[in-house]
Amino acid sequence: MSSGRETDSGAQRKPHGWLKTLWHKLGSPRWFYDIGGRWLYGFGAFAVVLLTIGTIWGLAVAPIDYQQGNSYRIMFVHVPTAIVAQSCFMLCGAAGMVLLVWRMKMADMALEAAVPIGLLMSALALASGSIWGRPTWGAWWVSDARTVSTLIMLFLYIALYALRGAIPRAEAAGRACAVLAIVGLVNIPIIKYSVEWWNTLHQTSSFSVVERPAMPASMYLPLLLNVIGFYCFFATVLIARMRTLVLKKESGARWVQEL
Repeated sequence: MSSGRETDSGAQRKPHGWLKTLWHKLGSPRWFYDIGGRWLYGFGAFAVVLLTIGTIWGLAVAPIDYQQGNSYRIMFVHVPTAIVAQSCFMLCGAAGMVLLVWRMKMADMALEAAVPIGLLMSALALASGSIWGRPTWGAWWVSDARTVSTLIMLFLYIALYALRGAIPRAEAAGRACAVLAIVGLVNIPIIKYSVEWWNTLHQTSSFSVVERPAMPASMYLPLLLNVIGFYCFFATVLIARMRTLVLKKESGARWVQEL
C-alpha cells in the first residue's frame, strides 16, 4: 500500500517535472548559449521584416491625422520605444529577484545585458516625445507626470549602468544592481497610470492589446507591427549581449575553449 501511495504521489508531481527541467536549463550558460544562437536569427529576421513594413506603412501610407497632421507619425517610434523601455525595466527587476533568491548566474547576465538596451529605448522615447511635443504643445519639454516619471526611469538605467562599473567585485555589483532594479520597479506603475492619477497634458494610452483601439485600423496596425518589431529587436540585442557575456564570464570553462 505504501508503495502504491508513493507511486501515485510521484505521478502527481511528474507533470511539473518539465518546468523544473526548463528552469535548470535556463540557469545553464552553455544551454543558453546554444539555444540562444537559434533564437537570435529568428528574432532578428522578424525585427527586420516587421519594422520595415510597420515604419513604411506608418510614415508613408497611413492617413494624416485630422487634429495633429503629420506630426502624429512620431508615435510609430515613440510608443514602441516607451513600451519596450518599461518592459525592459520589468525584466531587470525580475532578473534581480531571481539573482537574489536563487543566485542564478544567467539572471545577473540578463540584468547586465538589458540595462544598456533599456537606457537607449528610454532616451529614444524621451527624444521622440520632445519632437512630437514641440508642434503639439509648443514646447520641447513639459514637466507633467508621465514625462518626469519616464525621465526618472532613464536616470535609473544610468544609475544601474554606473553602479555595476563602480563596484569592482562582480558578485557584489550584481547584488547591488539587483536591489536597485527591484526598488526601481515602483516607478513602472507610476509611468503607466500617471495620466489617470493626475491631470496632465499627456494623452491617454495610444496602444492596448486588451481594449478596442481608439484609432482606425490604418493607423493601429502599423503601430502594432512596430511594437512587436521593437520587441523582436530588443530580444535580438538582449540575446546577442547575453551570449557575449557568457563567453566572457565562462571563458575558463572547457566547453567555451572548445568552441
